[in-house]
Amino acid sequence: MIPAEFDYAAPATLDEALSLLQEHGDEAKILTGGHSLLPLMKLRLARPGMVVDLRKIDSLSTIAVDNGTLRIGAAATHDTIQQSDVVSGHCSMLCECAGEIGDLQVRNAGTIGGSVVHADPAADWPAALLAADASMVLVGPAGERTVAASDFFVGLMESAIAEGEILTAITVPTQAAQGGAYLKMEQQASGFALCGVAALVEVDGGKVTSARVGITGVATAPYRAAAVEAAIGDGLEAAAAHAVGGFTPLDDIHASSAYRSHLAAVFTRRALETAAARAGGSA
Repeated sequence: MIPAEFDYAAPATLDEALSLLQEHGDEAKILTGGHSLLPLMKLRLARPGMVVDLRKIDSLSTIAVDNGTLRIGAAATHDTIQQSDVVSGHCSMLCECAGEIGDLQVRNAGTIGGSVVHADPAADWPAALLAADASMVLVGPAGERTVAASDFFVGLMESAIAEGEILTAITVPTQAAQGGAYLKMEQQASGFALCGVAALVEVDGGKVTSARVGITGVATAPYRAAAVEAAIGDGLEAAAAHAVGGFTPLDDIHASSAYRSHLAAVFTRRALETAAARAGGSA
């Protein structure tokens, strides 16, 4: 299908972009990679009067480390992140996650910010960012604010970003001393996760002493698996059994609630074991 008629702007600065959002209000939609917005427009499920393209704002694509914090520009593509030596050197699990997204064409154009703001409950990035203890940097009419990943993913296709705000960057505390992994069972037609699990672990004396686990594709929103983290001292398999603790798995045409619950436990165990092995530990 063909989208409804719309106006288009490609501002060169963040201030210009913010002004356009204020001017057009809820008629404006932001474009970076377009993999979320354009299909909705073609189906006419979204009919923005103004599309604001952020791809000319170079600062939104920068990846750097400053004072122990990895900062990834929201317009950085999945492929850029996957291939980044900076990201690999500070949180390689994020590179692994990026490589699991879609196919090469999707990774070359799709952006981390677009995926995060779209807040699809089966997207890959949320699980990885939850496990990495990431934060979202948002800029709007009232200035800049930072929202932890654990507070950002609110519900089905719903995030904490407010009207008139732009996600400018994702910040991640550096993880060089840890082992990490992102594993998923994908829905074959779309590549989205029926269950995706990101794990970062710390090892002492060959044993996993702590873990951070993010899970996507299982519930109506991605979540931090606090029950798994709390039980990590019982061993990885025992801890993984708590993968859906406190959450109700989705039941839809792609997978039943029982199957997703099973996948969550299996992939949590595998992610923990892989992360532990990479950190030089064991169960």
